[in-house]
Amino acid sequence: MKRHSFLVSLTNNDNDYQIEQATAAKDSARRLGVDLYLAYAENDAITQSQQLLKAIQSPAASRPDAIVLEPVGGTGLPQVARAAAAAGIGWVVLNCDVHYIAELRKSYRVPVFAITSDHLEIGRIQGRQFAALLPKGGTVLYIQGPSGSPPAQQRTAGMSETKPANIQIRMLKGQWTELSAYQAVCSWLGLRTSHDTVIGIVAAQDDSMAIGARKAFQEQTTGTERDKWLGLPFLGCDGLPDTGQAWVRSSLLSATVVVPPNTGTALEMLLQAMRDGSQPQERTLTLPKSFPTVEDLAAKHARFARAMSV
Repeated sequence: MKRHSFLVSLTNNDNDYQIEQATAAKDSARRLGVDLYLAYAENDAITQSQQLLKAIQSPAASRPDAIVLEPVGGTGLPQVARAAAAAGIGWVVLNCDVHYIAELRKSYRVPVFAITSDHLEIGRIQGRQFAALLPKGGTVLYIQGPSGSPPAQQRTAGMSETKPANIQIRMLKGQWTELSAYQAVCSWLGLRTSHDTVIGIVAAQDDSMAIGARKAFQEQTTGTERDKWLGLPFLGCDGLPDTGQAWVRSSLLSATVVVPPNTGTALEMLLQAMRDGSQPQERTLTLPKSFPTVEDLAAKHARFARAMSV
């Protein structure tokens, strides 16, 4: 039986969730007995497109049987997708809803499908966490992912759905990395308005950005100001066991949202489809959850508030 080979294209290798995506892909490839090639796009859609086209246009013997990608941009590289399918290469999009999946499934016989985290629900969970921690309202310093990223947009939309009206959002932009959030917060601290705004929570759309924000407050402030900032709840997303969840347990973060990696599921579905000639369902959702639960977070905050009032 032919040994299948898959190319997994990720946005970067400087983000805990992307690192976990790579680890899950490696573990699944070993377990499934398939060859795996990893590519990192350095948060650049052009770089990702060039990397994938190089693989698609390589000699037939060295082409991957399928490409699994987490797109840098919101379009999901439709022209590259068509080139892959036309070359007989399967195509799986992770964590991004793209318009062309149905068309490719009708036109080509290779497996074409999407697996995505429920980014709206991730945002909704963060909105509920805000409500648990700011029952009387307040302002959240909120670090969003890249402007052109659908997951970032959907997480923001979900958060806006569930946060109470008495909670205001002060938005900063990051690039899914610790360094980008660190730089964004450092720039914000340089503004006079940062000293005039009372912040109740610092939240980010992934755990690495939350840690980058915390590092900025730790290094760029001093004395009672530093104590004030570091005493706030810091919230993130992704909730991986060795990073986000560990940071909650060590109190670097107050909460996170657990987002299961989906590269392993993608490889399993691809291999099954290639073995039996089937077409997997068009879109599969993985479901997030709050860590700790929103109820436990609210109870812990209430106990802390009572202790401070004594």
